[in-house]
Amino acid sequence: MLFKAFSAAVYGIDAHLIEVEVDFSGAKLEKAIFNMVGLPDTAVRESRDRVQSAIRNSGFDLPTTRITVNLAPADLKKEGSGFDLPIAIGILGAYGALHARDVSDFLIIGELGLDGAVRAVPGVLPMAVLARDKGIRKFIVPAANAREAAVVEGVDVYPVRTLIEVRELLNAESFGTLTAQPLRVQAQELLHETEAFPLDFKDVRGQHTAKRALEVAAAGGHNILMIGPPGSGKTMLAKRLPGILAPLRFEEALETTKIHSVAGVLNGEQGLVTQRPFRSPHHTVSDAGLIGGGMVPRPGEVSLAHNGLLFLDEVPEFPRNVLEVLRQPLEDGTVTISRAAMSLSFPARFMLAAAMNPCPCGYFNDTQRECTCTPPMIQRYVSKVSGPLLDRIDIHIEVPAVQYKELRQGSAAEGSQEIRARVLAARELQHNRFSRTGAQSGARRGKAVYSNAQMSTQQIRLHCELTTDAERLLERAMQQQGLSARAHDRILKVARTVADLEGAQDIAVKHIAEAIQYRTLDRSYWS
Repeated sequence: MLFKAFSAAVYGIDAHLIEVEVDFSGAKLEKAIFNMVGLPDTAVRESRDRVQSAIRNSGFDLPTTRITVNLAPADLKKEGSGFDLPIAIGILGAYGALHARDVSDFLIIGELGLDGAVRAVPGVLPMAVLARDKGIRKFIVPAANAREAAVVEGVDVYPVRTLIEVRELLNAESFGTLTAQPLRVQAQELLHETEAFPLDFKDVRGQHTAKRALEVAAAGGHNILMIGPPGSGKTMLAKRLPGILAPLRFEEALETTKIHSVAGVLNGEQGLVTQRPFRSPHHTVSDAGLIGGGMVPRPGEVSLAHNGLLFLDEVPEFPRNVLEVLRQPLEDGTVTISRAAMSLSFPARFMLAAAMNPCPCGYFNDTQRECTCTPPMIQRYVSKVSGPLLDRIDIHIEVPAVQYKELRQGSAAEGSQEIRARVLAARELQHNRFSRTGAQSGARRGKAVYSNAQMSTQQIRLHCELTTDAERLLERAMQQQGLSARAHDRILKVARTVADLEGAQDIAVKHIAEAIQYRTLDRSYWS
């Protein structure tokens, strides 16, 4: 007898519908034969042993016969353990242990333990989106994945813990006596929960210029590079940057959660990513670890930092080939990974914060300590960060060593709460501006625009009009410093953010002057 059930497989951050077909021959054999077709990987092929043990240990007798399982469409490679549960349901339905004959209203996913327990699998959120789009009204998921699936409206999510529980649920549905209530989650309320940031800018003494630059970066979503001697506070400042970032909007949170779900790093109890991600990979990370990769490509650090912050400490210590792969995501906001089997794209629209020493010993241009590096050593060190990559970083600032008097001053520094209030006010101005202009500012290659750093060239022309004096100042800076066209656009974006922090409608000379000031350090170290 033939029995069919629906499941799903994730490729990139999108799910595809998979039809699980189980054929039960019924002819009694000396030894059971279990065949699986449909381009399964090793984890899927191993499911035959997990499924048979789970069925027997759940109290069912599995006759010794020929069982054929087909995962359609057959030209898509199937990977992972999430097909265990639909295969088991297909077997039970095929040989009559299940009263339900049609389970097409259900999408089923889950890994099985040998005792019949249903275990969590990655990528459940994209599958819930698929079920909604395909009109499948009910979604059976492991209890540990239920909250992330329930974030999607329009799908009834039924959390299960054992194979017996799934059988009873499907039988109750076929008899019309289903009493189990689907899980409900108020996703919008999750975003409004109080955010807790243990690190505060009050702890940072001095460094007023750096704090101002970080405020501008947070307000507009701009990339920032900090250069300074060891112990000047670069890492300390960067770790407090998440505390002043604007909260996620629901659309951003949903897309970020999809990536974390696919990567298998989502907190099951949380269900939805409610705070902007902060990723800080070690400098030994590979290019595949940073960008993503694998036979079937998986998201890397830049995608896990989507809609959040990617912090690279001691940038010159990263291999140059690893740093150079950042060019495309910094420019396009996406990463495309091509393999022989498939080509997949992952979102990677993040804010980059980087920190570095000015030389190998760390004390070039320091007034307190003498640098022991030769000019060629310094040049080799800073040249690990290439010009094209540096050109994609909006703000370059110097973070000098903190003086003793600043360290011991009694008055408390300005805290994250005060800075964040100004950042949120600036972000609200940007949101209103982009909302008013609709289609012109509401999409960037199909993506919504939430901050000044994400503006396209057309949007820059629309929102960054300059006064005559500001125009002359920018022209003089372009000619004297030899800035590129990309640097020109990024200066305008930063100037727009500086004006937003003041609540100004027009970009004035002082706003352009501050934005230009953030582009001058590369002339000191890379010239």
